[in-house]
Amino acid sequence: MSTTATHTATHKHIGDLHFDHNMWLNALRFYKDEIGIFEHRMEDIVKRNNGAEAMAQLEHFQNQYIRQREVIDELRHDIKEHENFLEKESKERPIAIEHRLYKDHGGLRDRFDTFEKLYAELKTEFYAWATKWM
Repeated sequence: MSTTATHTATHKHIGDLHFDHNMWLNALRFYKDEIGIFEHRMEDIVKRNNGAEAMAQLEHFQNQYIRQREVIDELRHDIKEHENFLEKESKERPIAIEHRLYKDHGGLRDRFDTFEKLYAELKTEFYAWATKWM
């Protein structure tokens, strides 16, 4: 791989970074709203099934959703911090800002991808539980 190809793989234009931020923030907002919907569904299920087994699994999902909200908040904070850095950069060094390359936010991307993977697994687990108890 050439040096230029390696350089551009780890660096992006500010507009591309901003696009990623917007996509991630929108997705995180959606996931947080979806968790609220799942919690309401859990309430409905528990009203009909309040045995020990259902309640133990309910507690598991409650704890998982609390943790997912924490991860969402942490990711949102870190994404907004990076966005603030880019905004500051564009104000302090506006000349040719769209042509300059910035270090890719690979760490944020990895964290977001991991969150989505784990959240999808939790969602699948929740659907199986909900189907069992409905």
